[in-house]
Formats: sequence, structure tokens, C-alpha cells
Amino acid sequence: MTTHSAAHENSHANHYFVPQPSLYPFILSGGMFLLALGFILQMNAFAPGPWIMIGGTAIIIYVMFNWFGKIIGENQRGAYREWEDKSFRYGMVWFIASEVAFFAAFFGALFYLRTISVPALAGMDPAFSLWKDFTAAWPSAGPKGPNFTPMGAWGVPALNTALLLTSGATLTFAHWGMLKNNRRQLNLGLLATILLGVSFMGFQVWEYHHAYTELGLTLGAGVYGATFFMLTGFHGFHVTLGAIMLMVVYGRCLKGHFTADRHFAFEGVAWYWHFVDVVWLGLFIFVYWV
Repeated sequence: MTTHSAAHENSHANHYFVPQPSLYPFILSGGMFLLALGFILQMNAFAPGPWIMIGGTAIIIYVMFNWFGKIIGENQRGAYREWEDKSFRYGMVWFIASEVAFFAAFFGALFYLRTISVPALAGMDPAFSLWKDFTAAWPSAGPKGPNFTPMGAWGVPALNTALLLTSGATLTFAHWGMLKNNRRQLNLGLLATILLGVSFMGFQVWEYHHAYTELGLTLGAGVYGATFFMLTGFHGFHVTLGAIMLMVVYGRCLKGHFTADRHFAFEGVAWYWHFVDVVWLGLFIFVYWV
């Protein structure tokens, strides 16, 4: 009987858990499509745009709440072992790699504009140029672009840099607590990280309001306005997602989930948050400062 039980346990440990077929991926794809469609319509001043965006967002939230809840339940029932843990880690690595490529494309567009496109337009032969007074100075709205005041680095952006760097330290502090099985340190570090992330988002909302109402810096402010809001806006979106994930992990920690040996959900979110920190450093240097 003992031998049979040991063999059964070994078989279970080497068995890869395969979930039942689910409609959640298709529903999520539909929600993301509606969100993107609504955004495009909104950018082109079509009235249904905001409502379609709200509908897409609601679908995404519904799927995340139910799908992730199902995965958490499977994990708590012990369905995931070493094989699943490895696959989750590989998946998270590839996901972050895709995010690196995503931001690399936007940084590449910024560098192309600054070092190639704008100088090329300014260096055209005056006899053939339509914009004889255009210079290669950066920030630039481009030829015939609207006037604006660029966002300075040593204000809210510098404060937000300090907030995100500090949040990386508090998250590492929480991770140390997890490894030492010190729940108090874990929970305090996570709570501090969440508060810092939410503060960052609040200051960025204020910064956007200041840019639109006082600086004339909008998405329509030529190449600088477009690259500024695309880069900082997508980063802010990632901070928002990261903060939501941290809140979920924090709630699970309060319920006693995770151990010092098995806590990939925490680690995966920590990897994502540190990636967001690194991207912000690039933004602060190349968008705000240089």
C-alpha cells in the first residue's frame, strides 16, 4: 500500500496539468478589439468611441477577474507542480521580451525623428524646401506645427522617478520577507509598493492636465507631442496594470497564499514591475531630460 501511494504521488508530480477548454481567450480578444476600436474612433472624433472603449474595458475586467480567479483556485488546490511552474516562468520571460520589443519600437521612432527625420527636413536645400525657416532644434512640433512648451524634467517627472525607484526597493524588501517567511515584512513592502505606484499614476494625471491646459502640449503638438504621449501614456498604462497585479498579490498574501519555496505569482509581478521601472528611466532620460 505504501509503495502504491508513493508511485501514485510520483506520477502526479510528473503529470502536467491540462485545464479544460475555455472561452476566456476568445472573449478577452473581443474585449481588446473593442477597446482598440473605440480608441481609434475616439481619436477620429466619432461619438460612439468612448462607449465602445468602456464596453471593451468592462469585458477585459470581467475576463481577468474570472479567469485569474480560476487559475488561483487551481493553484490553491495543488494542481500546479514543477512542470507548470517552469512553463509559467518561460511564459513570463517571453511576455516581458515582447514588452521590450514593444517599447523598443516607440523609442526607435523617437530616435529616428530626433536624429534623422527632423535634421533631414531642416537640412534641405532652401531652393527646394517648403519650410525654409525650419530648424533641427528639439523638441520640435515639425514644420508648421503648433506652438507648445515642452515638459521639463525637474519637477513632477523627477518626483515620479524617485517614486518608481523607491517602489522597486520596497518590492525587493517584500521579496526578502517572502524568502524569510516574514509575512509582516512581505505585506508592508507590498503595501508600500502599491501606494508608491498609485502616487505615480496620480502625479502623471496631474502632469497630463498641466500639459493640455497650460503648456499647449497635446497629442496634436506635432512629432514631439505624439512621441511624448505615446511613450509616457503606454508606460502609465503598464504602471496601472502592474499596480492592479500588485493589489491582487497583496490580497493573496493577506490570505496566507504563497510560501518561501513556491511563490511564482509574486515573482512574475515583481519582474514586470522592475521592467516598468527600467523603462521609466529610459523615458526620463530621453523624453524629459536630454
